[in-house]
Amino acid sequence: MNQKKVKKAGLRKGGFTFKQFFVAHDKCEMKVGTDGVLLGAWAPIDNVKRALDIGTGSGLIALMLAQRANKIECIDGIELDEKAALQATENAQESQWHSFIHIYHSDIHYYVEQAQHKYDLIVSNPPYFEPAIACRNDVREQARYTKTLTHEGLLDSAQSLIAEEGLFCVVLPYSIGEQFIEIAEKKEWNVAKRVNIKDSEDKPYHRILLAFQRQNQSSVECSIDELIIRNNEGRYTDKFQSWVTDFYLYY
Repeated sequence: MNQKKVKKAGLRKGGFTFKQFFVAHDKCEMKVGTDGVLLGAWAPIDNVKRALDIGTGSGLIALMLAQRANKIECIDGIELDEKAALQATENAQESQWHSFIHIYHSDIHYYVEQAQHKYDLIVSNPPYFEPAIACRNDVREQARYTKTLTHEGLLDSAQSLIAEEGLFCVVLPYSIGEQFIEIAEKKEWNVAKRVNIKDSEDKPYHRILLAFQRQNQSSVECSIDELIIRNNEGRYTDKFQSWVTDFYLYY
């Protein structure tokens, strides 16, 4: 994901510069990417007072939610990797929303046991590869593979922490997202909203955004939308630009 190389000298190094905040990510194995930006721009925030970002990494999504929200009282980010948690803390503290973004270096399973309140919105850009070829280090492996956080474990954790009418939102590769839906429905979640995403018109869907509610709260049909990121000339589509215009420089 590249921003236009305009006034390059004015951009900070070691991270990604957005319109209202900077995300340093040089200490994080998983860098700022389109998946996280899409989830942060899309996750429904109407009437959300408390939000939780599971596997917050650099704190990107938490910062995006803070920029979008006008009724938010608290955004908590949970991160297992100590260096990433420290960097997310620094990113939050440098932002204008430092008073209500809190980053915790913790395993989500332990956090569930200690949590004192429920959340109106839970988001996650989770690991999705099955354990396979080892990564170059354990930190990158836990960020990419469902080894320390399985999808079943993620759904169970969200179930323990979600408010009665809350939403649990994820971004996943399309085929893995379809599998995730099957697991979620067995655990009594329903899909309330989904967005099928493709890089361009002639490409297959490659990502999916999902918003889940507990089954006893999901009385309406699932809302289904589509997002195409680039047109046939390789330029960002108007719809994609409308999603990111409050965040990306030069859009």
